[in-house]
Amino acid sequence: MLKAPIKFFAGRASRYLGEQIAKKFGLELGKSSVTVFSDGEFQPSFDETVRGCNVFLIQSTFPPVDNLMELLLMADAAKRASAYKVIAVIPYFGWARQDRKDKPRVSIAAKVVADLLQTSGFDRIMTMDLHADQIQGFFNIPVDHIYASAIFVPYIKSLNLDNLVVAAPDMGGSKRANAYSRFLGCEMVICYKLRKQANMVDHISMIGDVKDKNVVILDDMIDTAGTVCIAAEMMMNKGARSVRVVATHPILSGAAYERIEQSPISEVIVTDSIPLQKNCSKIKVLTIADLFADVISKVYNYQSISPTFIV
Repeated sequence: MLKAPIKFFAGRASRYLGEQIAKKFGLELGKSSVTVFSDGEFQPSFDETVRGCNVFLIQSTFPPVDNLMELLLMADAAKRASAYKVIAVIPYFGWARQDRKDKPRVSIAAKVVADLLQTSGFDRIMTMDLHADQIQGFFNIPVDHIYASAIFVPYIKSLNLDNLVVAAPDMGGSKRANAYSRFLGCEMVICYKLRKQANMVDHISMIGDVKDKNVVILDDMIDTAGTVCIAAEMMMNKGARSVRVVATHPILSGAAYERIEQSPISEVIVTDSIPLQKNCSKIKVLTIADLFADVISKVYNYQSISPTFIV
């Protein structure tokens, strides 16, 4: 079967990652540009032909909303330029925390974003560690949901920690923690938190024992770092030897960097799905370029991506 040629392009916020992924294929990132008008409006354009090509557009949709809008406009431009297929590579799927109506008269933003991506012309979505797995059901096009455990598990094993225990920072993360604990052959604990408002933890407690344990807290994202820093302090007070945090998406807003530096956390391990805004001695970044390049290659060659998943 003669396959359409493949081309990679990246939005301005994820160009660093796009270059690495394209390099794995022995290609250069496609040429594109963005014209910015005086009032802030902008117009992306492709500076080379994409006619008949499988076009992979790489862009995480973290704030500002311009990152999402740029991705949508690039998809529309590719379709209008007669691309064969347009695939969105979205390492961090923004707006995913609004995946349900948790109170009256609110939007389900994750569904709105899914509709926008489909309407703009995408034929397929690739993303990693969604805030909720069921977001895949918001799409009527194929979604490849990749798990960062493929890079996190080998790193945790390389630490050679004895008396290891994995922790879920809230009840919603218990499924993820349970999967890691089974694969690593260790115990798990669960934190329970109460919020008075968004990004503000009012109270946190724990189910399980961490005395004389090396704890790894697992989460899909780390935003203000309030939850993990409070949890780490509580665990150290309960006799833990060390506390590390593994979080796929380093949003790190507000005073997150300062909180992490001043906390008893030994190390925070994240991916480069979102670029760091500051340097922090406690943060280690693992690249996802190889992981996405492998999945893209398998999808392009009609191969199963299931063997890629560890947990």
